[in-house]
Amino acid sequence: MSSVVESMDLEPGDFITSMDYLMEKESLIVGTSYGLLLLYAVDDNETEIVGRVEGGVKCISPSPDGDLLCISTGFGQILVMTHDWDLLYETALEDQPNDVDSPISWRGDGKFFAALSKVQDSSSLHKRLKVWERDSGVLHAVSESRAFMGAILDWMPSGAKIAAVYDQKEETKSASIVFFERNGLERSSFSVDEGIDASIETLKWNCNSDLLAAIVRCEKHESLKIWFFSNNHWYLKQEIRYLRQDGVRFMWDPTDPLQLICWTLGGMIIIYNFVWITAVMEDSTALVIDGSKILVTPLSLSLIPPPMFSFNLKFSTAVQDMAFSSMSSKNHLAATLSDGKLCVVELPALDTWEELEGKEFYIEASSFETGFGSPAHLVWLDSHMLLSVSQFNIGHSSNSLETSSSKDGLPGYYLQEMELACSEDHIPGLVTCSGWHGKISNQISLDRLVIGIVSNPAKRCSAYVQFDGGKVFEYTSKLGITGGVPLQEHDDMRFSSSCPWMGVVPVEDHGMSKILLFGLDDNNKLHANGRILCNNCSSFSFYLNSADQVITNLIIATTQDLVYVIDISDILHENLESKYGKFHPVLRKRNGEDDGVFITMWERGAKIVGVLHGDESAVILQTTRGNLECIYPRKLVLASIVNALVQGRFKDALLMVRRHRIDFNVIVDHCGWKTFVHLAAEFVRQVNNLSYITEFVCSMKNENMMETLYKNYISLPSIKDDKVLESGGLMGYDGNSKVNSVLLAIRKALAEQIVENPARELCILTTLVRSEPPALEEALKRIKDIREMELSGSDDPRKIAYPSAEESLKHLLWLSESEAVYEAALGLYDLNLAAIVALNSQRDPKEFLPFLQELECMPTLLMKYNIDLKLQRYENALRNIVSAGDGYFEECMNLMKSNPQLYLLGLQLITDPAKRRQVLESWGDHLSEIKCFEDAATTYLCCSCWEKALKAYRAGGNWGGVLTVAGLIKLGKEEIMQLAHELCEELQALGKPGEAAKIALDYCGDVNSGIRLLVSARDWEEALRIAFLHRRDDLISEVKNASLECASILIGEYEEGLEKIGKYVARYLAVRQRRLLLAAKLKADERSLKELDDETASEASSSFSGMSAYTTGSRKGSTASISSGTSSKARDMRRQRNKGKIRAGRYFFFQFITKHFSVVFHCYLLHSHGWLNKLSSSPGEEMALVEHLKGMSLVAGAKCELKSLLLSLLMLGKEDIARKLQRIGENYQLSQISAVKLAEDAMSSDRVDEHTYSFEHYIQKVKKELQLSEVFTWQSKVLLSP
Repeated sequence: MSSVVESMDLEPGDFITSMDYLMEKESLIVGTSYGLLLLYAVDDNETEIVGRVEGGVKCISPSPDGDLLCISTGFGQILVMTHDWDLLYETALEDQPNDVDSPISWRGDGKFFAALSKVQDSSSLHKRLKVWERDSGVLHAVSESRAFMGAILDWMPSGAKIAAVYDQKEETKSASIVFFERNGLERSSFSVDEGIDASIETLKWNCNSDLLAAIVRCEKHESLKIWFFSNNHWYLKQEIRYLRQDGVRFMWDPTDPLQLICWTLGGMIIIYNFVWITAVMEDSTALVIDGSKILVTPLSLSLIPPPMFSFNLKFSTAVQDMAFSSMSSKNHLAATLSDGKLCVVELPALDTWEELEGKEFYIEASSFETGFGSPAHLVWLDSHMLLSVSQFNIGHSSNSLETSSSKDGLPGYYLQEMELACSEDHIPGLVTCSGWHGKISNQISLDRLVIGIVSNPAKRCSAYVQFDGGKVFEYTSKLGITGGVPLQEHDDMRFSSSCPWMGVVPVEDHGMSKILLFGLDDNNKLHANGRILCNNCSSFSFYLNSADQVITNLIIATTQDLVYVIDISDILHENLESKYGKFHPVLRKRNGEDDGVFITMWERGAKIVGVLHGDESAVILQTTRGNLECIYPRKLVLASIVNALVQGRFKDALLMVRRHRIDFNVIVDHCGWKTFVHLAAEFVRQVNNLSYITEFVCSMKNENMMETLYKNYISLPSIKDDKVLESGGLMGYDGNSKVNSVLLAIRKALAEQIVENPARELCILTTLVRSEPPALEEALKRIKDIREMELSGSDDPRKIAYPSAEESLKHLLWLSESEAVYEAALGLYDLNLAAIVALNSQRDPKEFLPFLQELECMPTLLMKYNIDLKLQRYENALRNIVSAGDGYFEECMNLMKSNPQLYLLGLQLITDPAKRRQVLESWGDHLSEIKCFEDAATTYLCCSCWEKALKAYRAGGNWGGVLTVAGLIKLGKEEIMQLAHELCEELQALGKPGEAAKIALDYCGDVNSGIRLLVSARDWEEALRIAFLHRRDDLISEVKNASLECASILIGEYEEGLEKIGKYVARYLAVRQRRLLLAAKLKADERSLKELDDETASEASSSFSGMSAYTTGSRKGSTASISSGTSSKARDMRRQRNKGKIRAGRYFFFQFITKHFSVVFHCYLLHSHGWLNKLSSSPGEEMALVEHLKGMSLVAGAKCELKSLLLSLLMLGKEDIARKLQRIGENYQLSQISAVKLAEDAMSSDRVDEHTYSFEHYIQKVKKELQLSEVFTWQSKVLLSP
């Protein structure tokens, strides 16, 4: 790094006391002991005197926003001025003028500033913390008088705490860092854990207010210490030692919270980039560095958050780095200390750690033959081999550095391989830390910065080393290779940027072993073997199943606080985007269905710190507060359950199902219920817990949960029925019912595998009750057998193996509705059993005893009839009452009348002709009541009830049937004539003028009425035929006038319809164009989710989900407001279109028009009432216009009637009017079809071109396409234009 030194001339004896950089002026403000304020312009290399302060300048502190400058003087005054050097106010720091040296610290928002003030008239060096308001300079708060150390003060940028230092030498304690609130009250403190003579020189917060750094000056060295606060505890996370003569100073980067810049008196500048590394190992062991301690917690045994722990390891000095290994069933821990020493610990097996709870173990340092520098990036290659990056003579001091420099003499970075050996035997169950010694077995000089090292699980004594920039090399120990270079570059694994967090996964791809190297960079990009998997990943981990000890899932947490469980196979086959999108759920379509892709974390900023593998299938999250939370992703839980089932561990699977509240049907559905019925015996044998089996039985459903409830979480290959049949088939099982078959298999397995005992019988009863439908009668029969065994009084040894009848019955009542059990007992026609059920169901004897006593006094058939009647078993009741004899025929008829579905069965059971006629007549009456007139008339005809048949036909509007029956009963001519007139009027009222005309002509002989009715029915050709048949010129003239007037009105309506179609098309194109422009604008303005903060992303998801082309949305910061128009009313439009039927009585021309062109006329009415105006600019307008255009088409009936009108006009010699009507009708139909086609084409396109979507162009196009089609069959060729 090159540097330029500029000199600044001062008066003799004057010197610089304070300086700071002013961003607004891009200059350096300098204060001197003589009180000069100098402004040095860096770019111009010019110095300007901007002021002079009496008493000299002690401290200069600009406000965070740069608007104000605060200066403390040697006379104990504080001056606050603007950047234009105008003095706002002056306030006294001390009660009396005195030479003071106190720093000034601003709160992050610049509204307050604080300083330390000496206490006057005090023999001690006590001081007070004072807080002033920025705008007025009013003293806001004063703390109590305490022994503060030096002039050290720093206000947390977030504003919550003010950090200072207590000098506790008088109490023979080491210095402590204390925190104050804005009101001057002390909140908390902690000791720096150094000697009494140690002093703190500097104290500074990072820009995120989560790290606190200090320079601690000790007797032999200076150390840079960094603390972190979590869960109400301050952790010493890093200690870097320097030589005392280095005079080290530091500052935090103003924007990067993990970058710290140090410099020494010797001119060396060192930049530290810290990285948070989660120390949760593969076996779920959590290791937390806290100064000179490592807190150890096996999360698989106890999920407790730090600072709590299982046991801890105590070292001589602060721990800088560590590495853990569990190779070869041995647990080893290596740690490097701040004084340059290396410690190695061998821990006992994990299952014995409960005995170590609460203990503290003091760890000795290992001995080395030569110095090994300051190691970092520790990684175990083997149980007795370490790999690290060591630095020599890079500015900070350590014991090892001094010895190694004399030997090597070359400063720089080296990749070192260290062999370790222990001279003492490890005692099982104890922590071994003594007797370790080592040596450097290999050392490679490095010319680039190492970002991270991770061991290679697929190769012995191998690791992957990542250099700055993302290049990846594989290091292989001399013990692992026979030849070649130890470092080999892997271009296929190279990352596109440096990734401080790495992980290695060995996989099998098409039978070949492969390595996936994962890396996460500072920009939240997750890399894997040269490609980027995710752009918003905050942390990741891996899950190892218990079936074959293979990593099967990648688990990631995103910056939107979502957890994704990804199959490794999806990464290999590159199926991520299709299954998981781009890990941006706010851009996914939400249809209300849980797709199981992600899990939402309940606390913002939480990160994945570890995973519990195997059957535990848990993901451990650590919140920003420091607490640990354990979640069980359903995808992992289901995978663990299925693995256990595939291995035949039914009991383990059942326990996991119960623990995680998974549906019990998974146990059956994972392999298909037809397969499970053959495994039921093994299931019962393994579980061997009747309570669990009963719970399993009660959960059975006729549904495959793997294809419905859990289809998005796990996919299983379906097992075909032919394989099941080959393995034994389903003989004796219900092949169409899963529940019944499974419960039958369980029932058989209980009888075979479980020794007879009362609990087994209750479980068997449960399987009967849970059948579909419940087999209550069979269950009651078993209880009846138990009761008879009890009443027999014999010493049957089986009594001990069965519960009492009362207990069995209570169990049955607990599982079922008491009323259903009571009815099932009645259905067995066992009155004693029914009485016992009623008594045990806590029913009032007054409710059932009289009824049972009454039944007991009846004949058997009558008793069964009354029981069936009560149970609504009407078919059985009918059979019993018919079997009871003719004396109960009246009751039989009443039963059929109250239950009409029994008429058909009654006709089968009753053979007497007279009684059958009564049944038929009663059935006909019922059909007439429910308005099934045709069926009623047919039924009446079967029993020769002619009058009722005639009434039924007449009520149903079947005039042919009415007149036919009138002929059967031989009515007179006048009566038939009167009946015909009445039918004619009724048909006119029903809107059937054509049928009324036929009756008027055929039965009444009324030609005038017949012609008028035909005209009203728009049957023009038939009307002319009848008129010419009777040679009635007046009727011919009437038909002619009506047809001409109708044609004139139709022509007007067609012209109006053409005008409306043109307007609708123009409006549709305008609306469509506006929607596409708005959609394009929204897409252009949309920011990527990576740039959104969490709150904005959440609100944006809800905003965009309701936004359409007709929505005016505004977004600013993290808020979103939406103003949408009226929702679509297309459904209401269709509902309105079906209302307002034209009633009889209006003249036939109006009725003709409204029926032929109801759509056109209805659109006119809607527009005149402003309905379309309500849809204007609404999201539904576009679809409403399309629906309008489709609804304006000519229906088949209208085409037939139009053709009839054209022929009639030609017959009457009105060729010009017919030609005009056909031409305007053709134009109207062409326009309507063209408009619909144009709208459909424009709807499927994202661009509306005026030339392409021209209405005239579409009319010509449709005319050519449909020229010879059946659409225009209503036209007359003689009227076509040339």
